[in-house]
Amino acid sequence: MDDTEQSRRDRDPEGRARNARPRDGLGRPLPYGAQGVARQPEGVVRTGDDTVREAQRLLDAGMPFHAHEVFEDAWKSGPEAERPLWRGLAQLAVGLTHAARGNRSGGSTLLRRGAAGIAAYGDARPYGLGIRELGAWAEALADRVEREAEPVPAAGTAPRLRGRPDGPDAADSVR
Repeated sequence: MDDTEQSRRDRDPEGRARNARPRDGLGRPLPYGAQGVARQPEGVVRTGDDTVREAQRLLDAGMPFHAHEVFEDAWKSGPEAERPLWRGLAQLAVGLTHAARGNRSGGSTLLRRGAAGIAAYGDARPYGLGIRELGAWAEALADRVEREAEPVPAAGTAPRLRGRPDGPDAADSVR
């Protein structure tokens, strides 16, 4: 790589590579100059409730890659005891991302890994999350992704993290 190419590469203040290419709603890089969607800011510290609300908004908008980034912020900045929860939720979101991109193997693997990661929370319902329902959603979607060749629609397939829009504690917490 010549000096000109090196100087064009995106770097953070510590010199680590950063990619400022625009991205689509599923986080795929687009050509420079293309119109992409706004990126999630990195390193945002939110409350657990705010994390769940923002992630649900992004999931509903068909942007599971961006929801994954919100969960990842909570995983990295939250209390140590909650890190497995946020990591598992991030894996569910990125599993949906892969499934929507048509990556069957990656999608099913991450959906199952995320379901296993959150399973320890069982009936606890941290932040009102329907853990068992989310695990069942992930396993069912992983089965579907393995059977069907077509990508899944991200927005239409996204789970309800807390329940129906008209009742956060409703029994059917996934679509």
